[in-house]
Amino acid sequence: MEFNWRLWEYISVDNWINIGIALGILLIFHLLRKLFTKYVFYFIRKLFNKSRTDIFRQILDAYEKPIHLLFVIIGLYIAVDFFPYLNQDSETFRSIIKSSFIVIMAWGLYNLSSTSSLMLIKLNEEAGLEIDQILIPFLSKAIRVIIIAITASLILSSFGFDVNGFVAGLGLGGLAFALAAQEVIKNFFGGVVIITEKPFTLGDWVKTQTVEGVVEDINFRSTIIRTFAQGLVTVPNSTLANEAITNWSKMGKRQIMFNLGVEYSTPKEKLEKVVERINELLLNHDDIHKETIVVKFDKYNDSSLDIFLYFFTNTTEFDEYYNVKQDINFKIMEILEEEGVSVALPSRTIYMDNGNAVVTNKEEE
Repeated sequence: MEFNWRLWEYISVDNWINIGIALGILLIFHLLRKLFTKYVFYFIRKLFNKSRTDIFRQILDAYEKPIHLLFVIIGLYIAVDFFPYLNQDSETFRSIIKSSFIVIMAWGLYNLSSTSSLMLIKLNEEAGLEIDQILIPFLSKAIRVIIIAITASLILSSFGFDVNGFVAGLGLGGLAFALAAQEVIKNFFGGVVIITEKPFTLGDWVKTQTVEGVVEDINFRSTIIRTFAQGLVTVPNSTLANEAITNWSKMGKRQIMFNLGVEYSTPKEKLEKVVERINELLLNHDDIHKETIVVKFDKYNDSSLDIFLYFFTNTTEFDEYYNVKQDINFKIMEILEEEGVSVALPSRTIYMDNGNAVVTNKEEE
């Protein structure tokens, strides 16, 4: 402790005053940062809210936190001019300040390139580009990687590092890196294939050999799919690009196909009437696609006369589809009841012939 007190004795009164001034400047800019955020920034944001300029409002939001850092950097730069043991003209200090401004600019651009950013949407509207929903998060991640890479190279350059030599060094080790990162590269190009071919987009219901669910996200390495059991499945892009993908969300109509078995005892006239009435039901139903409707007496089954039904619903939505299917089933039941025709149930009849059992299948009477 005695040694420390002796150190303080070597600090002159003027230096103590300058240190106090430097600390006061830092405190003032810290307060200014809070006041700017609370009043000025709030006022500017309200102004843009009234003018409905979404882009400028989003730029403000993106640079809100970087501006906080800007006040700290400015305060630090001014405070160092008074601090007796630091020099504003020092190359290291100038590099730190320069790097800080680079970080502030990059931070704002990084925020602007988020998936929720309006920049890509506005670019799509103004330039007439067809940017798919699934392309936006992929582009966002690519832009962010580029921003980070450029920022890192600029900071290294500001500290006097030879960035070109660094890149050349990476080139020498490129082959070894490529061999070690084969899977990463395969997944990246698999993602490119998915983006360019557009077999699905965000929110689509897809089915592959390995997974079925709704697409939530796609990145450089994998695609995230939420199953109907609410589990998240991460599928490597290289795997997904090489699998058959069924996109149920792209259906223009949805198929219903089944056999309706009636009893063998049903008279021919009643069977014809049931087939005719079910066909009319489907033709006149608002939720059934009129292009393909097949209702035919198809075959003699083991224990029933089978009527084959093949048609499509206009809706492809899961819940609506089953509502239509249920409605059709109830109306078919009404037709069968009105015509006095019963649905056949599998049954087994045993005949005794000289003490030997003979088993046959027939409809239940």
